[in-house]
Amino acid sequence: MFLPPQHLLSDGELEFLVRVFVKLGVNKVRLTGGEPLLRPGFTELVTRIATIEGLTDLALTTNAVLMPRHANALKAAGLGRVTVSLDSLDDSVFRLMAGGRGSVKEVLLGIEAAERAGFTNLKINTVVQRNINDHTVMHLVDHFRHSGHTIRLIEFMDVGNVNHWNKALVVPGSELLKLIHDRWALRPVKTQVAAETARRYEFTDGAGEIGFINSISEPFCGDCSRARITADGEFYSCLFSAHGTGLRDKIRDGISVEELTEIICGLWSKRADRYSELRNRLPGNLPHVEMFRMGG
Repeated sequence: MFLPPQHLLSDGELEFLVRVFVKLGVNKVRLTGGEPLLRPGFTELVTRIATIEGLTDLALTTNAVLMPRHANALKAAGLGRVTVSLDSLDDSVFRLMAGGRGSVKEVLLGIEAAERAGFTNLKINTVVQRNINDHTVMHLVDHFRHSGHTIRLIEFMDVGNVNHWNKALVVPGSELLKLIHDRWALRPVKTQVAAETARRYEFTDGAGEIGFINSISEPFCGDCSRARITADGEFYSCLFSAHGTGLRDKIRDGISVEELTEIICGLWSKRADRYSELRNRLPGNLPHVEMFRMGG
């Protein structure tokens, strides 16, 4: 169910929040979802955020189905990078994992539209689940080798409460790395930033890069520097949080930049999120905010 429009942050409220975060030193913003391209006037929002001084990286995560309609306008508006969610090139597997919505053809057409609009080095995010789409990974990697785009293979995570997570469905990144390396030789990328979520490798034959996001088998809580704001203004300091802090009503009540800055600094300085590191020591079935509310 969609929230009523009045519950969502307006473009002006989102811009206000981004300006506060940039003032605090944030220089990268990712617009995600749900599917962000469903938001009315999304291109205008991109324009407002892209012009904020101090912001150096504005990215979008999308299922790409609507990219043929929006790619050119998004490029003109100042969007810098695009990440596409694509779990398989097998249409039946894709539909199973996407809840029966969309098709592989639509996603590939969206990628082509992004390329024509001038977006280069797209990231292709693939969540791998054992006995569901793991048998299609090599086809996906083969398809995007030499494309200039980067596949990122993501371990199936226990985010939210409705994705039926089971550790038995997790395919460790190390297993996928060996599988791919045995077919196409890989070597680690030399320069990697600690806060990056992906372990990056390059094909030795020059076919590009591939990344592995191993948050289950190799947690990276200590290096995480990401905060998340939902469409209705909840602040979360961790992807696996159960509760956030509401900022929307504070903004609508006229909070000053200084007051909001103090609140955000207080929340961030007190964060002690280590869920991924502690997962195996915690009781099962802990509640989490749903992924469709906060994005990846």
